[in-house]
Amino acid sequence: MEHELLLFAGVFFIIGALDDFAIDIAWLAMRLTGKAQVPRIDRETIARHELHGRAAVFIPTWQESRVIGDTIAHLLSVWRQQDICLYVGCYRNDAETIAAVIDAANGDPRLRLVIHDRDGPSTKADCLNRIYRALSIDEERQGMKARMVVFHDAEDMVDPAALTLLDEAIETAEFVQLPVLPLPQRDSRWIGSHYCEEFAEAHGKAMVVRDALGAAIPAAGVGCAVDRIALARLAASRGGGAPFAADSLTEDYELGIGIAMDGGRCQFVRARHATGELVATRAYFPSRIDQVVRQKTRWVHGIAFQGWDRLGWTMRPAEIWMRVRDRRGPFAAIVLLAGYLLFALATFSWGANAAGYGEPLELSLALKLLLAFNFFFFMWRATWRFAFTAREFGVAEGLRAVLRIPVANIIAIMAGRRALVAYARTLAGARVIWDKTDHDAHPARMTGHASMAS
Repeated sequence: MEHELLLFAGVFFIIGALDDFAIDIAWLAMRLTGKAQVPRIDRETIARHELHGRAAVFIPTWQESRVIGDTIAHLLSVWRQQDICLYVGCYRNDAETIAAVIDAANGDPRLRLVIHDRDGPSTKADCLNRIYRALSIDEERQGMKARMVVFHDAEDMVDPAALTLLDEAIETAEFVQLPVLPLPQRDSRWIGSHYCEEFAEAHGKAMVVRDALGAAIPAAGVGCAVDRIALARLAASRGGGAPFAADSLTEDYELGIGIAMDGGRCQFVRARHATGELVATRAYFPSRIDQVVRQKTRWVHGIAFQGWDRLGWTMRPAEIWMRVRDRRGPFAAIVLLAGYLLFALATFSWGANAAGYGEPLELSLALKLLLAFNFFFFMWRATWRFAFTAREFGVAEGLRAVLRIPVANIIAIMAGRRALVAYARTLAGARVIWDKTDHDAHPARMTGHASMAS
């Protein structure tokens, strides 16, 4: 069994590593040729920028009274443009969140509270559809169409420059995504902070390559904007006047892909402030293991399983490559599980051999080479993870990112198993609900991050 596990895990680890290696090489080529340069944007440019049209900002909520006030207050203070309307969707049976939204508005006429006409939770997509209906009604009453729709979550801290970048990029694209930057958590160095390296590398390299290849850009659900006409076209194509499938667990992912499938141009935009700080949406991600697994279960279920069912495939090579990458989560979990089982068996075998029991596993030259290649690619991957994490969060966090690799792998295994079970239940007719995570902390409360608004 040990020999078979070694062969299985080793071969498929190599395949996954070569996939990532191709992204690395593509990014390096772009970097060397100047195609991956990140422009700088100064405060004066942000301050004097006037929107080219109305921006509608959508924030769906369910039991977010602990963070929604901070999000609204910070957003309205750093996005001072008058030509925006912030639509916050709440459920009629969520009085605490409704009260927090009203309190945070502080009489600002740019905020529009939208109360869902059903009890929550349903799904995030359903809540977004309710907000979309409110926007459509407002546009009809006022005789004025929004130019773009911006999406955020209840726990986000927006960047002062984000609206400027989105407004400029939407001139030539139907969908625009900015980076997302999960913040390190002192009270959750190994669980909550592991998102730092994943997004630093994905939004610093993989998405950049994806954009360069002309492949569809999946929406992160926050820090992204859609051209208003393109969103209406998407709603018309799906029927019922709603742009989001109410039974989708990853309506954000499907948004970017759907715009591209409808012929729209997608763009991923990276920029930095004059200080070097990345223009990005910042937030504290879940910090408890149960919440992390629940969130990643939703991602794997929605992207890998529902995405295969709902979005299918295309004939474009670059698009096929990206969708395979998106949907490899469940199989990667199986390979990781095989790898850890192999490690446990090898440890037991070495102990038994040292005690004089059994014979050590004889490795052929092919297996030795396989192990050598896997070790090389592990070190290569760890180096990249350190570099991208250290660039955004410092050397100490970069080192922790390398040490967190086993943690991230175990979470991936747990989420993959749970997603498979959840998908099987939906096939059996179980209802899809908003299995969201709770949020307590908000980065705008911290002095170091709140200063961005000044």
